[in-house]
Amino acid sequence: MPDYSDILYKVDDGVATVTINREQVRNAFRLQTLEELRDAVLLSENDTSVGVIVITGAGDKAFCAGGDINMESASGRQGARELGQRAMAFSLAVRTSGKPVVARVNGWCIGGGNEINLICDLSVAAESARFGQSGPKMGSVPIWWGTQLLPRLVGDKRAKEIVFLCQQYTAAEAKEMGWINRVVPDAQLDDAVDEWCRRMLTLSPQALRVAKHHLNMEADRQWPSIAAGYEFISFIHGTDEFHEGAKAFLEKRPPAFDQYR
Repeated sequence: MPDYSDILYKVDDGVATVTINREQVRNAFRLQTLEELRDAVLLSENDTSVGVIVITGAGDKAFCAGGDINMESASGRQGARELGQRAMAFSLAVRTSGKPVVARVNGWCIGGGNEINLICDLSVAAESARFGQSGPKMGSVPIWWGTQLLPRLVGDKRAKEIVFLCQQYTAAEAKEMGWINRVVPDAQLDDAVDEWCRRMLTLSPQALRVAKHHLNMEADRQWPSIAAGYEFISFIHGTDEFHEGAKAFLEKRPPAFDQYR
């Protein structure tokens, strides 16, 4: 078993559980995290004892709060490109895996964390979970599947509301929009995820594999948008405008973006 620093990985009775293990930063990811997530998904894909993959966050406070702001605040164009390379490799592993990938959402599911939720095939959330995008609030853009998949799930107008306003939504609101599949009381989250995993493990694995690839086919044609998006966003990272957003977040104050209009 690989010796991971940022994630936990276990296989139990046909289910591989990949847990982002950075509670101190609400399971925000850094470059190492994305590399380990990709490796764990590929490991699961190639393990014939695994039929379903679950992605979640350690503790009960956060599924994933997005990119680690301490990493992003120090990045420039090259750092943004490297982040994009790691992020795209991880999401490609999830989207091309022939095994169902379930997001077990606990707590904050914000920014890049929500984009991880979006790339998963199914999403089961605790009632206390909170969803949202934070890109423009930070001087960034959710081009890593956010702008591609949100309109497909919640509709064009609602997706623009989510991205433009950077507000947060309850799990019940997210389910009503079609953003996620299921909401359960916090204490029942593990049982609900396990129930769906057990159900899928009784089904034909090759039929699920073919079904997943065909269901994803049209949406995955958005891949050039993601690649181009990371190239565009690399020109934002490193600018004074971007660093104002990151600095304001760390200093817990409103960003002064009006000077960049």
